[in-house]
Amino acid sequence: MAAARAVQEMRTRVVLGEFGVRNVHTTDFPGNYSGYDDAWDQDRFEKNFRVDVVHLDENSLEFDMVGIDAAIANAFRRILLAEVPTMAVEKVLVYNNTSIVQDEILAHRLGLIPIHADPRLFEYRNQGDEEGTEIDTLQFRLQVRCTRNPHAAKDSSDPNELYVNHKVYTRHMTWVPLGNQADLFPEGTIRPVHDDILIAQLRPGQEIDLLMHCVKGIGKDHAKFSPVATASYRLLPDITLLEPVEGEAAEELSRCFSPGVIEVQEVQGKKVARVANPRLDTFSREVFRNEKLKKLVRLARSLSSQQGCCHQTC
Repeated sequence: MAAARAVQEMRTRVVLGEFGVRNVHTTDFPGNYSGYDDAWDQDRFEKNFRVDVVHLDENSLEFDMVGIDAAIANAFRRILLAEVPTMAVEKVLVYNNTSIVQDEILAHRLGLIPIHADPRLFEYRNQGDEEGTEIDTLQFRLQVRCTRNPHAAKDSSDPNELYVNHKVYTRHMTWVPLGNQADLFPEGTIRPVHDDILIAQLRPGQEIDLLMHCVKGIGKDHAKFSPVATASYRLLPDITLLEPVEGEAAEELSRCFSPGVIEVQEVQGKKVARVANPRLDTFSREVFRNEKLKKLVRLARSLSSQQGCCHQTC
């Protein structure tokens, strides 16, 4: 029985010890363990594989992928970074730029601004096409001129009070529809994702006047097309208490982990520690510094459960 448990642990868990890590390599391939059928089976994979969305909001997504190897989870991460198409600024036509930001630096900044547009509604722009059409191009105009505020107090030194339009934000970008785009897309749907991204700072008399062409692309061609700012994965944490931990030891154990991982409960007048939410732990392995507690806890990561997280480009 003990041997069977050891084999099962080797197949399913990466164990973090005080001075090293065990079972770091995938071993679930055919013929590696007697009595285990690890040959690929489509029906078994479809039965065991699932994706659980843990957190989803406008800017981030966190999900668990259960039943796959870490290499496949990493493939999903790379797909998010490099294969999912988005719209981004490709060409900048500068009519006037008297700011201190050089044209090339300004164009680079504009290219990194995330655009709120569904790339599925557009075609890839043909190489060498200078003009672009309504089916493959979005057009934005940025025209801002800084002036003095005639109503500013004479003794004021605050630029926000002295000048008008001295900070150029993405909110100043105006969508210029091409062809029938105004009929296809309701007002407000084509815009920068965030309207408070600072592009440049001006002083009275300085001006930026330019036209931007946004096209469809993927992160493999240029990082500006990547739809996520970060995309990461990790093996799902697995924390097991090998023996009951009670009294002051329970309080001490909870302090060895990230907040929320170990919960101390009152059971029949005693303080008892239990694992509440292992996914919150960062595996600092602080518990191994405690001679009394380090033999009461097993730290591991699941080889078949990956926690993925991605954040929208910002």
